[in-house]
Amino acid sequence: MNTYAVLRPAGWASAIDLEKAAGTAARVVQEEMVGRIRWIRSYVTNHDDGRLGMVCIYEAASADDVREHTIRAGLPMTDVFPVRTTVVINDESPAL
Repeated sequence: MNTYAVLRPAGWASAIDLEKAAGTAARVVQEEMVGRIRWIRSYVTNHDDGRLGMVCIYEAASADDVREHTIRAGLPMTDVFPVRTTVVINDESPAL
């Protein structure tokens, strides 16, 4: 599996719309594309026009699997990029 970053700018008018889309996306991963793609996390972005977007991180065998997931889930997407490496400045894990 490879890691991919997906840009989904200004795709949703509200948080409710985004939640519905996220539910559909999760269902596609869990029911239709098992073993082909893994949704790692998404960062929700605010846009000047008040719309919400996302930057999503996936693991998949290929960018084509990410594109297929996008189509099946009915999500917007402008770009998909392979992630070359990860640079960690501050670990996001809570301290014990």
